[in-house]
Amino acid sequence: MNIPATAAECPNLLLAQLPANEFQAIRPHLEFFPTPLKSVLFERDKEIRYAYFPLSGAHSVLAIMEDGSAVEVGTVGYEGLSTVDVLTGSTQATETTICQIPGESLRMPVEKFNDALAACPELRRLSYRFLQAYLAQVSQSVACNRLHSTEERFARWILHSHDRARSQTFQLTQEFLADMLGVHRPSISLIARSFQQAGLLRYNRGVITIMDRAGIEEACCECYGVVRRHLANFLGLGGSGQVDR
Repeated sequence: MNIPATAAECPNLLLAQLPANEFQAIRPHLEFFPTPLKSVLFERDKEIRYAYFPLSGAHSVLAIMEDGSAVEVGTVGYEGLSTVDVLTGSTQATETTICQIPGESLRMPVEKFNDALAACPELRRLSYRFLQAYLAQVSQSVACNRLHSTEERFARWILHSHDRARSQTFQLTQEFLADMLGVHRPSISLIARSFQQAGLLRYNRGVITIMDRAGIEEACCECYGVVRRHLANFLGLGGSGQVDR
């Protein structure tokens, strides 16, 4: 894939909002980079080498315990960048980030990204607005994990994954869903079966096909809409929460 010639042609919504001069300034430093399923982009306490701008797919930020168990604390898709750690001046990743839905990204050496932040005021402004939206997502997820049912959280996770996959069909295993939601795999099997029987989705061998998005939204808790509104505000789309898939 070629690097987009202009900001308007870029599928990443943060980069797409850059003025022409700033996009052209960073364009020579952007590299197309495929992100297959479970590829590791950052490891906790390891050096950050690149800033990634997803074009499709989803990056999952994981807090990993000493026994190897992991809990998802945040996700990043085509609306922003990975990892937000670079915006704090950190040279090491706070958490591990893997690709939870395969896709593609543009990446940029972190030294060039830091130089661009200093030289490009709109890139800096948009990056910090995305940081604010990301932190709001993390806060909402904490509340959601404590207060809402597994079925509601499953629906929220499916909707966010659908947004970021930019496709009606995407790869997502029950094992991965169980890890991300902090439940046992049989619970995910039961929920996925009930959603399938209701005609909301089709799930076959780790591949999900969205059949009735509106129905999934009805089954979801309020948290999906809250996070989307934060992202819509970051993207300058007003308060509707509608972000094109």
